[in-house]
Amino acid sequence: MLNEKTIQIIKSTVPVLEVHGTAITKRFYEKLFSSHPELLNIFNHANQKQGRQQAALANAVYAAALHIDKLENILPVVKQIGHKHRSLGIKAEHYPIVGQTLLAAIKDVLGDAATDEILQAWAEAYGVIADAFISVEAQMYDQAATQEGGWEGYRRFKVAKKVKESDVITSFYLVPQDEGRLAEFQPGQYISVRLEIPGETYTHIRQYSLSDAPGKPYYRISVKREDALQDRPAGKVSVYLHEAVNEGDELHISAPAGDFTLAQQDSRPVVLISGGVGLTPLVSMLKTLAEISPKRQVAFVHAAQNGNMHALRQEVEELAARYPQVSAYWCYERPSEQDRANLAFDKMGYIDSNWLKSIVGEQNCTYYFCGPVPFMSAVYRILKDWGVPASDVHYEFFGPAGVLEQEPAVR
Repeated sequence: MLNEKTIQIIKSTVPVLEVHGTAITKRFYEKLFSSHPELLNIFNHANQKQGRQQAALANAVYAAALHIDKLENILPVVKQIGHKHRSLGIKAEHYPIVGQTLLAAIKDVLGDAATDEILQAWAEAYGVIADAFISVEAQMYDQAATQEGGWEGYRRFKVAKKVKESDVITSFYLVPQDEGRLAEFQPGQYISVRLEIPGETYTHIRQYSLSDAPGKPYYRISVKREDALQDRPAGKVSVYLHEAVNEGDELHISAPAGDFTLAQQDSRPVVLISGGVGLTPLVSMLKTLAEISPKRQVAFVHAAQNGNMHALRQEVEELAARYPQVSAYWCYERPSEQDRANLAFDKMGYIDSNWLKSIVGEQNCTYYFCGPVPFMSAVYRILKDWGVPASDVHYEFFGPAGVLEQEPAVR
């Protein structure tokens, strides 16, 4: 436990972290990869270049400092990050490296303001925080390895089927090469895919949501091809999966992880709201709800650019036709002429408060949403303006966690 003096010193650094947090974490990653380049085999290089990982770490450090006297307040965040760490293969031996590098980065950025007293306090605080992560993750590693059908580290899977779902999204059906049992998972969870791409110095790991219901003899991921944009290079892993990985090929997969999961014991109506490839965990939730909760109303709301970009539509519509408690609604930003001719969408433009309210009818529901960050920010603002309790609002970031409260409101 930390003594009162250490706690007060850490709390006194909160305003500094609010201003300099991202600069510290940027310097942290520069030093980390300079001294330990082998860790580039674990971290997502694209998130580093886009600054998302630095911002996520800065938010986590800020939260830890803010709640240093009541670390139980950040236990949900510890568990969320712990899932990602377990899925990637981050182990206890990595934490001392991270601690030493973080202290050095604080000193580099703050200079003389980072006194010996402050650095010592942060060293003690980091030890306590690291122990919390290590303890939580040790339980996760044990559970992943010892559950029925579970395994440790990465397991070899074969691509049993590859299906083009839209112009940009392709599904991969994965079965174990050893033909052994598959570990169960909760709807909404993800797996990590580890690839060695020809010509690349380091391995690449990406986390993809499982897009089918549990209980199948395969895992399914549905991957969006991330082509180059003006401000962003093409996604190395997604392009490689689309272009180079075919049926019969082998992929290395970690056991399912993640805390964005369906609360199946709740009997209230569910609203699932997705944008683009963000529908993948929600389709898993939808299929599960349709099969096991026949009396629970479910509204599935999806936003896409147009019908050509809309994946898994037929699956969802078949569920809506088969199960009377399921309804589906489509919002197309820029519908094609074919979409217009076929009346293939329910709304043109963006999801807005009035339209969503006309679908939901009442606010006493539980809400799950996923998609691009601006999309999630818009949905979050709608629900917040409605007064939906935070306990009924659930969302997942693809990649490092962000902060929706600071994003733009509905367009």
